[in-house]
Amino acid sequence: MNKNLILAFVFIISGLGFAEAQETPTKFISHKVKKKETIFGITRNYNITEEQLNEYNPLLEKVGLRRRMILRIPVYPKPVVAPSSPKPVKKELTTAPYIVKPKETKWRIAYNFQITIPELEALNPSIRMGLKEGQQILVPRMESITESETANTSWDSSYNYYTVLPKEGYYRIEKKIGVTKRVLDSLNPKLLEMGLQVGMVLRVPQEARGGLKIEDDLLVERISLFDSIDKKSEVSLSILLPFKSKEIVYDSIEDTRRLLQSRNLHTLSADFYAGLLLAADTLTHYGITVKLDVFDTENSITKINEIVGSHDFSKTDAIIGPLIPSNFDYLSTKKTLGDVPKVAPLSTNPVALRNAVFQSVTPKSFLRKRMFEYLDKSLNREDNIVLVVDSLNRNIEKELLAMFPKATLLRPEKSNYLLPEFVDSLLVDSLPNKVILESQDFSLISSASSQMSAQLTDMRSVQLFTTYRSNAYENSNLSQKQLGDLKFTYTADRLPLKLGEYNHFQNHYIRTFGKPPNRTAVRAYDLVLDLILRKVYRGDLKSINEIGETDYQESRFLYQKENNAFQNTGYFLLQHDDFAIKELKK
Repeated sequence: MNKNLILAFVFIISGLGFAEAQETPTKFISHKVKKKETIFGITRNYNITEEQLNEYNPLLEKVGLRRRMILRIPVYPKPVVAPSSPKPVKKELTTAPYIVKPKETKWRIAYNFQITIPELEALNPSIRMGLKEGQQILVPRMESITESETANTSWDSSYNYYTVLPKEGYYRIEKKIGVTKRVLDSLNPKLLEMGLQVGMVLRVPQEARGGLKIEDDLLVERISLFDSIDKKSEVSLSILLPFKSKEIVYDSIEDTRRLLQSRNLHTLSADFYAGLLLAADTLTHYGITVKLDVFDTENSITKINEIVGSHDFSKTDAIIGPLIPSNFDYLSTKKTLGDVPKVAPLSTNPVALRNAVFQSVTPKSFLRKRMFEYLDKSLNREDNIVLVVDSLNRNIEKELLAMFPKATLLRPEKSNYLLPEFVDSLLVDSLPNKVILESQDFSLISSASSQMSAQLTDMRSVQLFTTYRSNAYENSNLSQKQLGDLKFTYTADRLPLKLGEYNHFQNHYIRTFGKPPNRTAVRAYDLVLDLILRKVYRGDLKSINEIGETDYQESRFLYQKENNAFQNTGYFLLQHDDFAIKELKK
């Protein structure tokens, strides 16, 4: 909704018939708000701005757009179009060959040579489908670019960058990412001479992002598949969960309560199913009917065989489960299931990527790989790098030492405890201290964070990293204040619950089930929403990888195809800051 509201202002800036002289309407007409109508749609239909609509409908700003609301629509006289002044002629640039560097993108090249992306593509039609490392292309000769044009134009990772969209003006950009015209002009001197142009890449403050995501320092729109629903649909899901209902003694209330209060397959399945049901209910409001066939696998291979043998899955759009990776791998070997999508819902360990298998959780090996890349890029080899690694992570230690050969090793005691005097002796005041902690043991994690935090002074800086944040970090006894002081940084497959913007979802869950959702329920909700929306958007799940990155309550999905299987590679780069957790640029 907010995105659409912002888009309403595009017509003010783009000059599509809105002259400043249009202050007094010649008349008014009435409009009754219909279902699913938006302010953007109304202003576009009547060729007015949101500002003009609000002026004569003050209730809008108080209560928002409501169905059956009667609006006063101002009608303005057609403006007298003055003869357009000739646009300044941009001098013809001479070109020179240029070799594309590793991981270099079109927008960076365009920005560095002070042309737009469309202009770069016009010089090089072959790059419209993408760049290749080592490819030779044409770019403007630097001597043909004036000194004023080159001012503040070299790419700098301390800023974010934004590409101007068609019909986009200063007002819309400010509403979208929170940067005023004055700030844009100061950071982009060429604007004073050329004005905004489609495809122009603008430098913006690093903190400016609005609701956009960052890819390679470039702000881009997030994908919302909800916006793509334009017709009623029906989706069929088969759910295989280890409810193990036969083990519940229903005539013993006390035994049943005790069983369901503990963390086990019963409660795991129940929580997952609750999140799934809420996702299905949410989708009904968008015209999507979800048909569910639910099976109790009893966590048994025999039962899985029985289910597969007795049920026709040919008309199901996707099978979700079983939960246990070994059971899921067994299911995926069944030839009778053929091309039916089979979704591994919760496993962080890799499942066998066979035909039509979808691993929905980003594997920890991928998260580790991305964190290694971040450490390699962001850590100065001349800093004081200290490795704290327990005996179960010696292979990770070898990789870190290969990357940082000057790093110092700090061995924990047998009880996974760090001696304060050793910590103090290895940290220095003269250099930034970068500590990489590799352990899934709570005792060592707690000891390390406590000891490192105690070393912080005005003269001594310490920052903490890990290549894999395990569930041990979620122990309630671990000080979040210490992690915040240490700017603890890591990759993750999900946002912490408190960071996700899901108040409406949470309230809906509490109203439905009488308690707040846990991680399993939230994950099920996100997964089912994403799967169904992708299916409705594309018609099936076989081209799921062609849809970009999507975000929900705490989960991120970005599928890559491997043979005929699909692997989620969506992830977050997170950093503790005081008591908050923020997402960093990748």
